Amino acid sequence: MKKFSIVKQGLPAALFVLSAAIFTLAQDSSSKHNVRPERTPAQTATVDTTRSAPPVKYTYEFTQPKFYVKHIVLEHEATGRGTITFERLNEDVPVVEPIELSPAALSRIIPYWKALNFLDSQTDYQAAKQFPHLGTMRIGMQQGDRKRVAEFNWTNNDSASGLVNEYRRIADQAILVFDISIARENQPLNAPKLMEVMESLLKRNGLSDPIQLLPLLRDMSTDEHIPLIARNHALRIIKQIQK
Repeated sequence: MKKFSIVKQGLPAALFVLSAAIFTLAQDSSSKHNVRPERTPAQTATVDTTRSAPPVKYTYEFTQPKFYVKHIVLEHEATGRGTITFERLNEDVPVVEPIELSPAALSRIIPYWKALNFLDSQTDYQAAKQFPHLGTMRIGMQQGDRKRVAEFNWTNNDSASGLVNEYRRIADQAILVFDISIARENQPLNAPKLMEVMESLLKRNGLSDPIQLLPLLRDMSTDEHIPLIARNHALRIIKQIQK
């Protein structure tokens, strides 16, 4: 009886200790489940409310009905990819060719556009003195719903003048490359003359980016379909470009 009494008296204390341990464990477990780990800035989701600007389209147009190349339209994106359309005298069907401005050409052209602040400007680039016999030039830019075209036949604005000069070189180079491709396919005897035209443009800085022409010239230097004189001339031009 005495032994039983001792066990019976000690039982509530043991149960109290056990209950306290269970309560503490449950509290710790509940605390772990209910407390969210703090997010680091990298984990925090952010909503980008900014919208990318609409792509920009640039255009250059030249018209002089009495010139051999009487009409040129050059269009390109900010990446340099675009098309050139040109018409020759006494030809009714225009030629449309893909074009890609080189990074070197773009590095000269884009600063001119920025200097003009073209879309936000209403500047008239036409000089007081007119030279219509030299042809009419139009430069244009479009971005989304915003569009502007400026026309002139002569300008004293340095940025506008520099811009049309760059586009003229791009057009001359692209048209020359087209003529060379036609000569190699159908009129190989025209190749020597075209090499002379290329060298002349090169000497007077009339080409947009001569480095772009190196793969074409190397290919021509081994093309047995064109006269040997044209192949040798291509090799000479390569050396001039690489100087």
